[in-house]
Amino acid sequence: MTSRSKEKVAAAFRKLFRSPEKLDNEAAGPSGSPARRGLFRRHRDGVSPAEAAVSLPSSPASSNLSKKKAGCANEVRERAAGVRTRRLMKELKEIQRLQEHRPNPVFTVELVNDNLFEWHVRLHQIDPESDLASDLREMSIPNILLHLIFPENFPFAPPFMRVIEPRIEKGFVMEGGAICMELLTPRGWASAYTVEAVVMQFAASVVKGQGRVVRAPARSSREFSRRRAEEAFRSLVKTHDKYGWVTPSLSDG
Repeated sequence: MTSRSKEKVAAAFRKLFRSPEKLDNEAAGPSGSPARRGLFRRHRDGVSPAEAAVSLPSSPASSNLSKKKAGCANEVRERAAGVRTRRLMKELKEIQRLQEHRPNPVFTVELVNDNLFEWHVRLHQIDPESDLASDLREMSIPNILLHLIFPENFPFAPPFMRVIEPRIEKGFVMEGGAICMELLTPRGWASAYTVEAVVMQFAASVVKGQGRVVRAPARSSREFSRRRAEEAFRSLVKTHDKYGWVTPSLSDG
């Protein structure tokens, strides 16, 4: 091998084993900037997935689709709110009309803090031959006070209803005043049901289940509250969804 050939081979080896710093400097050239050197290094080493994701601009079509979905959801909520309001206004006016024209109505309604979506219903009449009616007369209790809360998707979902007072045992009345009726669950509810139908179903159920007024609640008994009622109702719905329901029909009342 000639001396010239040896020099060529040595030059090739030096070029092959040059350090990354020298490669960067050469890539930048005499007028190269740090930014250009960094760009060369990133292209050489590769760009991380996170960097690639950040560098990608959002698609106008994707942004428009998200806005459209949000707009549709708001429109659905507004329509549902309108349906609930119109339905409850209609029912309230009809009940008030009947209250005015009947000297002894079966039940009466009043709004809770003027809230159209939360009602107090006072049940004045149940089967006079029942033990529960006897308890009410003996204890001079004029009516059974019920609390109804109407969800946002009413009338396509049932109201939540519980007994506030007096404290009742049996009669399909659960802890906290929750009421065990399939009609009050999504499975048993129909949008055609009215508040009157719900109240009359309760009047039939509480008598059919031999409900009685609790005379002296034990100190160890659990609180009779909305929170306890909601917990009890969720539990009984799970149980009855698994094993089925048995409640009296409206004709029994």
